[in-house]
Amino acid sequence: MTSVQREGKQERSLTHKNEKCVGCGICADICPTESIRLGPVLPISRGIVKMDYINLNKDKCALCGLCASACPFDALEFEINNENIKELEAYPKWTHEAEINDESCVYCGHCVKVCPKDAIYVNKIMPQRADLVRGETEINEDKCIYCGMCEEICPADAISIETNDINSSSQQIAKGINIDESKCVYCGLCKRVCPEDAIKIICTTCMYQDEIKEPEIEGNILLNEEECINCGWCQEVCPKDAAVVTKPFEGEIYTDEDFECKGESCHACEDVCPCNAISIVNGKSCINPSLCTLCGTCAKACPQKGIIIKREKMNLENIRSKSWKKQLSKLMAESSK
Repeated sequence: MTSVQREGKQERSLTHKNEKCVGCGICADICPTESIRLGPVLPISRGIVKMDYINLNKDKCALCGLCASACPFDALEFEINNENIKELEAYPKWTHEAEINDESCVYCGHCVKVCPKDAIYVNKIMPQRADLVRGETEINEDKCIYCGMCEEICPADAISIETNDINSSSQQIAKGINIDESKCVYCGLCKRVCPEDAIKIICTTCMYQDEIKEPEIEGNILLNEEECINCGWCQEVCPKDAAVVTKPFEGEIYTDEDFECKGESCHACEDVCPCNAISIVNGKSCINPSLCTLCGTCAKACPQKGIIIKREKMNLENIRSKSWKKQLSKLMAESSK
């Protein structure tokens, strides 16, 4: 964590939170005093170099707050008199966001699995199996030879055979067999494979179906907005369209026509992408635009400068200063640097 602080009529402080930084260099691109320098993004991402993604020149920084306002990942925090400028009316506000509709969500957990920042949590409460299925089981241990066929075939892992220690003096291979009725669905497979007809299963679920209540799945889903980078993975994989994402930038990303990607021998873009939007396919870099935030980290890291970022819109509103608008317009230019 790096910070710059000055006192006067106003107490101003700028803090860089490296744990949230992705190394996109947006802050360095727009800094009017050129007091921010981007570090070696690729070695830092790969863990080869232990340092912050950016370096703040405390002597040159004017503490204007432009970098903190423009950072789409909240990696820079700017305060005036101990108040974050994101809470002040006069400063710009991002309109990018991610939202998951709890009413539409079925708690499948797909979004949790794909989120590159582990920003989504699902608490799912499943009904008890014993409340949904009914039946009776019986094992005749006088007939059972402990062959283990029932244990192997059980789809619910409800059957277990207790074995004796192979080094013990007992001549018995097994000492017992159990059916966990909290897992058993009374399907009858164990009965059908038993060579000694030692198992009796009776399924009464169908007989009592009018008495058995409909299964209900309850839960809740939480999106940690502090960790979310609005990549769109949740929106892409959600089968119920419960996730909606508005990204910080709108535009396109593509590779230069003359670009000869080194693929597996380089994969710098894949290593630095905070959104997991890049993969190596058939020896070449493949970028999924629907998962890209147009942050530009990959373009900065590409040693051949073959990735082009073309931002057409920036979802940052309430920009009142003409000088700030001029600096921010630099982000809208087509760039691979």
